[in-house]
Amino acid sequence: MSHDRRESGFKRRTRVADARATLLDAVAPNDRTETVPVEAADGRVVAEPIDAPAPVPGYDRAAMDGYAVRASDTFGAGDRSPAVLTAKPAEADAVAPGEAARVHTGSAVPEGADAVVMIEQVESVGGEVEVFEAVATGENVGEAGEDVADGQRLYEPGHALRPSDLGLLRSVGLDTVTVREPPEVAVIPTGEELVESDPGPGEVIEANGRTVSRLVERWGGEARYRDVVTDDPEALREAVAADLDADVVVTTGGSSVGERDLIPEVVGDLGEVLVHGVALKPGHPVCLGRAEGTPIVSLPGYPVACIVNAAQFLRPAMKRAGGADVEPFPTRRATLGRKVASEPGVRTFARVSLSGPDDGPDGDAAVDDALPTATPTRASGSGILSSVALADGCVVVPEPREGLDAGESVDVELWEVTE
Repeated sequence: MSHDRRESGFKRRTRVADARATLLDAVAPNDRTETVPVEAADGRVVAEPIDAPAPVPGYDRAAMDGYAVRASDTFGAGDRSPAVLTAKPAEADAVAPGEAARVHTGSAVPEGADAVVMIEQVESVGGEVEVFEAVATGENVGEAGEDVADGQRLYEPGHALRPSDLGLLRSVGLDTVTVREPPEVAVIPTGEELVESDPGPGEVIEANGRTVSRLVERWGGEARYRDVVTDDPEALREAVAADLDADVVVTTGGSSVGERDLIPEVVGDLGEVLVHGVALKPGHPVCLGRAEGTPIVSLPGYPVACIVNAAQFLRPAMKRAGGADVEPFPTRRATLGRKVASEPGVRTFARVSLSGPDDGPDGDAAVDDALPTATPTRASGSGILSSVALADGCVVVPEPREGLDAGESVDVELWEVTE
């Protein structure tokens, strides 16, 4: 990097979507898999297609408490002229013409029966059952395979398993599942001013690397947190090179164009710089590269810029490296409580706190004027970590807009949600 380059700053900044696409093109999913118990697979990424080995339910089952019958035996039944059937013992294996067997919700329908009369529509008298309402064939019966058909495709590779998925896998009789191993992410904090504790004049406690490590783990990866590396080209080169066996390498600090911003030069020496400078605020001095096939994400040293860029670039890179689908963050609809300014051509991330009513289940207001209010915690300041720590999410101002007005309905990206 030339001295002129350092003095002139960024002459061109890549759009966020283009920078992300360039980075993802450089990321290859790892091919490491393991088989784990279904109970231990929450959040893990499916490695191969999963088909149901058995139907659910595996038998015709009663959908109501009542009596299993042959529907034809109830034709014409009513309050004044009930159908009279012979009562069979509870949970009988079969029902012959003119017979009824007591069943409970979820129990198997006896052979020969094709309907269930609800308990409210019958009266047991001695050894007989009076049916006061006719039923049709299949009424109040859940057929075998109604929930899951035999051989049905349940999940494709790349799906991150949720608790409800684990319940479905167990219901079809699966005890284990083959999943991708979590992506390994080497986290290397840099900067001669960083210390672990008791900072003196001009020193700062290292927090970015630890924050990024926790985000990596929240996003489904395994973090290798490294010791702080000082602003020395050879020391930085050795540190990055030593972790190129990871799925992703991420550095914090030293990514801009100042005299001590050495990371882009190091990445270029070890491999290639793909993007340096992104049209994003806060945090445009991000550097994206690759060396020996390993993607490198170099995050700015300012805390807010570091977190914003981690969400926009590190998260999708490690998702792709781990074979997971790269899904957007969940959002919540809200009303903007105060105007947010932005620069045209730059994607701006405004930190906001939410207050007031919750959304309805479909993401819109439960009732009119019932959206929560999204209040900016701070309009600017990429070094103000409290503006993120006190926020519930971010409102994204797209590149074509010159700010957002108070009162606008906006989507709040919920970055703190556990995935």
